[in-house]
Amino acid sequence: MARYAPVNFSDITLNGKFWTERLETVLTRTIPSQHVKLGETGILESLTLPDPPPPLRLPRHANGFTVQVFWDSDVGKWVEAASYALAHRRDEDIEAKIDKIVDDLANAQADDGYLNCWYLGREPDNRWTNLRDNHEMYNAGHLLEGAIAYFLVTGRRRFLDIMERYLDHIYARFGTGPGQERGYGGHEEIEIALMKLYHLTGEKKHLDFCIYLIDERGRQPHYYDIERERREARNGGVDTQRYSFKDYEYSQSHKPVREQDKVVGHAVRAMYLYTAMADLAAEIEDEALKRACETLWKDVMETKMYVTAGLGPSAHNEGFTHDFDLPNQTAYAETCASVALIFWAQKMLHLDLDGQYADILELALFNGALSGLSRDGTSYFYANPLESDGTPERWDWHMCPCCTMNVSRLVASVGGYFISRADDGVAFHLYGGSETTLDLAGTQVELSENSNYPWSGDIEIAVDPAEQAEFTVNLRIPGWCHDASVTVNGETVDAKAASKGYLAIRRTWQAGDQITLSLPMPPVKLYAHPHVIMDAGRVALKRGPLVYCIEEADNAGGWVQRFKLPRDADLEAATRADLFDGIVTLKSKALEINEGDWRTLYRTRPPQESESEVTAIPYYLWANRGKGTMLVWVPEA
Repeated sequence: MARYAPVNFSDITLNGKFWTERLETVLTRTIPSQHVKLGETGILESLTLPDPPPPLRLPRHANGFTVQVFWDSDVGKWVEAASYALAHRRDEDIEAKIDKIVDDLANAQADDGYLNCWYLGREPDNRWTNLRDNHEMYNAGHLLEGAIAYFLVTGRRRFLDIMERYLDHIYARFGTGPGQERGYGGHEEIEIALMKLYHLTGEKKHLDFCIYLIDERGRQPHYYDIERERREARNGGVDTQRYSFKDYEYSQSHKPVREQDKVVGHAVRAMYLYTAMADLAAEIEDEALKRACETLWKDVMETKMYVTAGLGPSAHNEGFTHDFDLPNQTAYAETCASVALIFWAQKMLHLDLDGQYADILELALFNGALSGLSRDGTSYFYANPLESDGTPERWDWHMCPCCTMNVSRLVASVGGYFISRADDGVAFHLYGGSETTLDLAGTQVELSENSNYPWSGDIEIAVDPAEQAEFTVNLRIPGWCHDASVTVNGETVDAKAASKGYLAIRRTWQAGDQITLSLPMPPVKLYAHPHVIMDAGRVALKRGPLVYCIEEADNAGGWVQRFKLPRDADLEAATRADLFDGIVTLKSKALEINEGDWRTLYRTRPPQESESEVTAIPYYLWANRGKGTMLVWVPEA
């Protein structure tokens, strides 16, 4: 099979209503308001290394840790998101703000290339003494991703030069050579950034260090034990920063990565690691690493993922517990984890053009990730429960603001997930209105996809090569669609010939060729595996790529947990121009529990029920109209 690679976000123009609205909101409201918050919370000031350093904004936890050590990463993610935004529309004010950050980082950088503002400003003698917890490599990775994005959009490489100098410092200190330490970061991330830098520059040293980090992870003797013993020796036998977890599953360093077959620990760290593993496996054709990725993917899909593509049920470790543990009201399902699942899914998709990965990419994008950003673009969810008693509400910032910039950088770069290309082929993964021009089979080809996706599955694609040429157009047929139909210039193409979720249409294309793709979107009810005991006797509602929920704002009368859906009740899709600038809702007949005559906590007589009706909206839109109860998994009568 020809090897496919994503078309860069900057080479794709999105013109469909759904994504242009989200993009415009992020450009005009989210990114500017985030910069204000970075200033208000002291994060931008920390880049200037104030002397003396001000008191901690975020006190240390009982184990000695403070999330202020992450602040560099938040700056890096903001620069990345803002850079992606500039690809859609240049903005002198945003560019000036980025350049000010770059100036501060340049001034802060040590003579030996080291660049971490926490350590430079507060603990200069403790650099590289706690890779397990304090995330110098994680921060470096996010700064590097920001530098790469800014360079790609503007051509300015000052930030990239700063980061490459820092990398040279890191490469000299860590590795398997004489006098080097065999360390690696406790929070994976730099591995993703290194692969991006290698793809950009082709410099093998970046690839080699990524290989080192992935190969070294989990080897014995364990580096985190070695560095802990060093800290204790320096501090009279006391480790001033206690480890909060019983083993190294939390950071996926409990065993070498190729031996891992269960997804464990912190959900975001796991997804970042697997993203880099899949990217590396494709680049160096490492079959053992590919098999490990496939095994871990299967474990997530079969035992650990919420119906919304949320990941991680537990707030304790921000991650995984045991198979089928998927509580709804207490679901953690961190926004960052769904964003990172999208990263992983895209890399798996380019290991092998297999629609199962695109299906999950789409599911996470429209549900688990997008729910983290409000409609107005200025408030967020860190955790994304699937049931609410009415108390959760979106916040305008967070003491650990990782999710804010993660969801904004995703939306700002979302065009980069739509299309991939090979030398003689193109693959459409997502729909929703996009345009691009690609070099295929030796000629320039203009491609234009028009649709009102995700509300409608009626899609038109114009294929306009400068000269007629033979190449393949791959159309993704989503796993949720069971009756797709396709025509080329009005002639029917057998959609059932699709393989691994893609219909490959190979022909000699010429200017004016038109593809029509119809993806019917009947509403459906989903049932959970019997081992997911939290969802026994319940159903979730879905239409196309969107998971739905019942929210109090649309179902007046109090707590929505009072509703039951009869098994034989039909679901009706209805276009509502009056809601959120136009969405599709679902309606169903229901039974409604009457609590009016209930006077005791328990009684022998069952509750009274009456016939009723419920309205469901897409899950990603919940909690945009104030507080209220919400339910994804609805009891079935």
